[in-house]
Amino acid sequence: MKTLLWKLIIPATIISFAGFTKWWYIGIDEMNEVFTGFPFPYVCAGWHTSLSLQIFVLELALDLMVYFAFWFMVIYAINRYHRKIMVSKPVTIILISISGFIFSVTLFWMSITHNDNLYYIKNPYSLKVIDSGYRFFWEDRYQP
Repeated sequence: MKTLLWKLIIPATIISFAGFTKWWYIGIDEMNEVFTGFPFPYVCAGWHTSLSLQIFVLELALDLMVYFAFWFMVIYAINRYHRKIMVSKPVTIILISISGFIFSVTLFWMSITHNDNLYYIKNPYSLKVIDSGYRFFWEDRYQP
């Protein structure tokens, strides 16, 4: 299971975290904003300057744990009850390359925009969900 963790579960977590998310149209103090994150909203546009973000670290960590737990349970169940999973070397290289690229681009982007982004440990706002929906990374961002 250790080899499946590095070869399959962590890359699947990173790829699915980057590829599938949920948008939340939320009302905050007479203002409406689109948040992003599944199952918890962890990022929204910054209000202090353009092209900045507000990132909520606890919600982001919980989202990553949910994605990881999902893939761990799926791979564990298949490996344990259906059949043993043997990941071939080309599949491993492709998955690790894609997830490494996504992780590297994200770190590079965060290092460039680090000065403008606001980081909160926990979301300090009281949220009232007006609308929500799911999206993949290739779909346009929803802006009501």
